[in-house]
Amino acid sequence: MSPATSSRPPPQANRVASHTWSSTTSLTARNTSSPAVPTAPIRATTVRESGPPCSSAPATEDSGTERRDKPDRVSVAVVRHRPARRRILITGASSGLGAGMARLFAQRGRDLALVARRTDRLDALRDELTLAHPDVVVVTRRLDVNDHDAVFAVFADCRDALGGLDRVVVNAGMGKGVRIGAGRFDANRQTAMTNFVSALAQCEAAVEIFTAAGAGHLVVVSSVSAARGMPGSMTTYAATKAAVAALAEGIRADQIGGPVTVTTLFPGFIRSEMTEGIADRVRFMADTDSGCRAMVDAMEREVAEAIVPAWPWRAVVPALRHAPLAQVRKFLR
Repeated sequence: MSPATSSRPPPQANRVASHTWSSTTSLTARNTSSPAVPTAPIRATTVRESGPPCSSAPATEDSGTERRDKPDRVSVAVVRHRPARRRILITGASSGLGAGMARLFAQRGRDLALVARRTDRLDALRDELTLAHPDVVVVTRRLDVNDHDAVFAVFADCRDALGGLDRVVVNAGMGKGVRIGAGRFDANRQTAMTNFVSALAQCEAAVEIFTAAGAGHLVVVSSVSAARGMPGSMTTYAATKAAVAALAEGIRADQIGGPVTVTTLFPGFIRSEMTEGIADRVRFMADTDSGCRAMVDAMEREVAEAIVPAWPWRAVVPALRHAPLAQVRKFLR
């Protein structure tokens, strides 16, 4: 769309004006009428406004001899182009953070592909979302992310079902680790395979789809525990989350100038099935809704990295990185 050239702005510019009543440095405009087509950028458009925020055209006044626009105010909106991410795949979506993010995206009118092992919960979530949001398309597929061949097949199936994928959230994971040397290598291996090797498969499948489509947003869910080696049952879990953070950063470096945007999320302790076992011995446990909302908001901004929720974790994480190990251990006990 080209900048407005007359006192009467085009409909898109007027819609932008209805959302900004002061000088704005960055504002995203989305074309909600066509989910698959990104909105074109608007650059330094001067918009003359009048009437309520939802008016579709400038008000006019009949002076008796002519009709002329009488703007109340003038603002300049510089709109930064960001592709619409209408079709979103979330792994590990049957409960916890995955289900919470799905609910929030459905509220925003996004079409969803939800995958997990527990299909009964997936189907219940699908029914809940489609009842609350009839215009939203929700497809569910069974997927054990440790079946790496199935990851590629199910991702492709979800792409076909939604007519494409714009964002993939690599969320599936587990926290089944045991203290190293306790004789439970099987549990630690399972955690490592699920949280890292399976995340690698998901990233591979997503980037292949995005590269073929020419655009896409990859979101990798790490953890604040990636900031430091963690003691006890969190040792393997923290190591895997550090690994996926490094994986995401490597993909981001590889995609500089490329079609794929990469976001790494570092959630703090958020109440979910995974954190039930540590809820009574860690501090700053956030409720599920506020934690998921912080994650979704960060995704929508498409930042490279985000620690969520911001408070208190943006202060805690740097402290964890530099604190003596004895203090880290005390913090987690």
